[in-house]
Amino acid sequence: MKIEINEDSINSILEQLAPDLMQKNLRLASAESCSGGWLAKAITDLGGSSQWFECSIVSYSNQSKQDFLGVNSQTLEQHGAVSQPVVKEMVLGLLNRCQADLGVSISGIAGPGGGTKDKPVGTVWMAWAKQGQFIESIRFKFNGDRKEVRLQAVYEALKGVQRILDEH
Repeated sequence: MKIEINEDSINSILEQLAPDLMQKNLRLASAESCSGGWLAKAITDLGGSSQWFECSIVSYSNQSKQDFLGVNSQTLEQHGAVSQPVVKEMVLGLLNRCQADLGVSISGIAGPGGGTKDKPVGTVWMAWAKQGQFIESIRFKFNGDRKEVRLQAVYEALKGVQRILDEH
């Protein structure tokens, strides 16, 4: 059965995630590109999120990824913004620049244009890390229009945070 991703499904995950973060006394931060701050918006829509949400950096351009997150220009040139090495550098750079315990980064091609044969529209890379420890990165291929791709990215980013809390 395919779950329809919408604001309600995102809120449902957040309602489970918030108490876990508070109970473990952890703060979360995000580095967003294709999601354009939607993850931070969804988080801050939840009352009380200031108790566990530290910050978000929306680094849409390659230059902002370098300036605000410390992504290496050679990494961007060699792999492109939508790649495993870039999201890894994004999340590690984020955690080096803020007081959060956990971080997630998102970079992708939401469409309708911008896709290539190797990286079609709907390709999204995400990475998660704890302070001082890279955890994982995953490549997703989402279907749908721009809004649907971005919604799925926010949903999967939060699911990844929940998975890390459950496993660690």
